[in-house]
Amino acid sequence: MRSLNVLILEDHPFQLMALHQMLNANGVFNVITAETVEAARQSLASKGPVDIAICDLYLEQGDALELIRELGELRQAQVLILLSSAQPDVLEGVASMARQAGLNVLRCLPKPASAQLVGQLLTACLQHLRPGPQVVSWDKVRQLLGLNELDELPPSVDACQVAIARYASASFQPIVCQAGVLQGVEVLARWYLPDGGVLLPHEFLPVLEFAGMEEAFTWHVLEEALGFVSQIAWDTGEILPVAVNIPGRMLEHAHFPQALQRLLQRHAVPAHSLTLELVETTRLNTDSAHVSSLLRLRMIGCKLSIGDFGIGGTSLQRLLELPFTELKIPPAFACGMAGDERKVAVVAGAMSMASRMGMNVVVTGIETPADRDAVALLGPAWLQGCLIAPPMDAQALKAWIGSQVRPTHAPARR
Repeated sequence: MRSLNVLILEDHPFQLMALHQMLNANGVFNVITAETVEAARQSLASKGPVDIAICDLYLEQGDALELIRELGELRQAQVLILLSSAQPDVLEGVASMARQAGLNVLRCLPKPASAQLVGQLLTACLQHLRPGPQVVSWDKVRQLLGLNELDELPPSVDACQVAIARYASASFQPIVCQAGVLQGVEVLARWYLPDGGVLLPHEFLPVLEFAGMEEAFTWHVLEEALGFVSQIAWDTGEILPVAVNIPGRMLEHAHFPQALQRLLQRHAVPAHSLTLELVETTRLNTDSAHVSSLLRLRMIGCKLSIGDFGIGGTSLQRLLELPFTELKIPPAFACGMAGDERKVAVVAGAMSMASRMGMNVVVTGIETPADRDAVALLGPAWLQGCLIAPPMDAQALKAWIGSQVRPTHAPARR
């Protein structure tokens, strides 16, 4: 297990000692222990951020909720594990607050904990940890993105463009209707490092934004996605609908809709087969620039999906103000909904609202048959998740499509 830095906030001395020993037993020795919020703050100030914070909610001294908020907003931790036997609704509320502050919330560690469970949580935590601390320099950007491997390029060559072409690649995840018929795919980008490692979007997109490479990267993904759709059309005579994530700031460029239209025409892909998914809708303004770009995209035929509905402050007002055609329900609501009536209520409400507004609904994060069946009980919706199919490269997707039973006519995206 990689070297982890862990903070434990627990005001019961015996439980604090026991948990510390359990971490040591699992090979974790860089442990900060604190019995009060103030002690935790002082330790973080002197020793720096941690990978994992294990926090008790109920303390005799200090406000654990305030510390959790600070851990996220000040980037003092990446993963939060709640140490509590509180009621489920309280734990879910705290988890939601922590996620909005920027923390990955793994799960709750009950009292008393066991060394085996602690070990399982530590293993799971590794999947949520970023490749390093927050980006603080251009040298760190070069290291994280593998740009140091490109130092041999002549000065006249744009190393960032070369890096995007060399390391960025598109994966595709199928989207199906409840009958299992393919309705389209979402492009999920990957960044392949020179040493063979792979970064997921939440790991490399903030780095690209910091480096000013985000827009060039988005155009690369659009090019790759539309090229694949064009190839599928050439091979099968059918147009495969595709969804691509775009940053909201690209809408600030008045030329974006026209440039995208030219790209669609070059690949002979009809605009109605492309869905642009916006996952930063809280950044969108209803000023003339953003609204104009969205309307122009709709006028050329593109679909627009709101990809972060209910997350990070995205409001119902956005659905009224902006011309979205699709609502994607995030995994935070769909995953585990079969055993959570509150999640069922949220998903049911969102599906009903979208249906009445004439919007298509895609429920993402479908990982189990129980969750798939729970969605089916609520009404028609499209499904996306590893239960349906994991993200895959172009060749694997072609094989997957070939293995599916095709209907006489596949319905198009609304």
